[in-house]
Amino acid sequence: MDQLTSGASNRIIFILRTLRKCLVFVLSLVLSLLLILRLRPRRRVSPLSSPEDEAVPAPSRRWRRKMAWKLEEEDTARRRSLAEGVEMAGDGEISCSLFYGRRGNALFSRSWLPISGELRGILIIIHGLNEHSGRYSQFAKQLNASNLGVYAMDWIGHGGSDGLHGYVPSLDYVVSDTEAFLEKIRSENPGVPCFLFGHSTGGAVVLKAASSPSIEDMLAGIVLTSPALRVKPAHPIVGAIAPIFSLLAPRFQFKGANKRGIPVSRDPEALLAKYSDPLVYTGPIRVRTGYEILRITAYLTRNFKSVTVPFFVLHGTEDKVTDPLASQDLYNQAPSVFKDIKLYDGFLHDLLFEPEREEVGRDIIDWMMNRLDDVNGSAAGLW
Repeated sequence: MDQLTSGASNRIIFILRTLRKCLVFVLSLVLSLLLILRLRPRRRVSPLSSPEDEAVPAPSRRWRRKMAWKLEEEDTARRRSLAEGVEMAGDGEISCSLFYGRRGNALFSRSWLPISGELRGILIIIHGLNEHSGRYSQFAKQLNASNLGVYAMDWIGHGGSDGLHGYVPSLDYVVSDTEAFLEKIRSENPGVPCFLFGHSTGGAVVLKAASSPSIEDMLAGIVLTSPALRVKPAHPIVGAIAPIFSLLAPRFQFKGANKRGIPVSRDPEALLAKYSDPLVYTGPIRVRTGYEILRITAYLTRNFKSVTVPFFVLHGTEDKVTDPLASQDLYNQAPSVFKDIKLYDGFLHDLLFEPEREEVGRDIIDWMMNRLDDVNGSAAGLW
């Protein structure tokens, strides 16, 4: 038998890859059809039912939508009441308010401002997936002590904001709401340098917002903790069918896709506080939300080399939720002139809720102060 040449080997590999793609496509199509059949309303008729019973019409689709909308509004009101009752630590001026995003959604926001001294800068917090702004109260207090003001906004479907709890129809909505929130804060605090802070998926939102030249010009810099920059599906088939499922059944929940069991902090009390918080969504991730995370992270990974905004990225080396190597790649590839990275050996995902949270907060403040000195020095040089 003739030996298999390298050329033949390459052709077989190509054929296998082609067959694999075809298999993925066929499986995607079959699963989509099964999902459509599952979502079709089934009319069940009891063998003992009478003609009068069969004549009773099933609830209309419009009625079901109306009831779903009513339940969503009731849940939003409940969450907003809980959000208003969250204890906000701090010695300065603390307040809560509603902010209306680009699409008219009511978004819950918070602010912590130092009670005395000149405001050196402002940090705008964009929380991570499934959590809310009230969790960052202690970090805000630490920032206030350095005369840094803090504002925070709950995403759509999170905390005290409008929307179905834990559901994000588009992360681009969160990006545009972040931009509008930044514009609002700047208009209320003219001349004060502003920074955006994003954790996990919030880090992806912040990085995409800052990729817009008009938004970058408004910022002194951005801070990213454990950013979601290179998220991959558990299986290639999931990645292939996600766009289809997100259109057919955007609110459908993947029962096995909840990462609640993955530790995000080495502090047992912090873990207990997070997962017993009624404003933290702990249910299975919804199809559209999962697809949106895959979509935005793929976009960012392709565009690391176009990032020019000043940034500080922080990541734990033992993070099991997002990839610390992706943060390193961002740092290595981004052409930003003012950039820094810190990898914390052995730390997990929620850096600001680790036992060393004060150290992490101090590192962020020090970077902001260095950046402010650089900004002020550049401004002085113009004169």
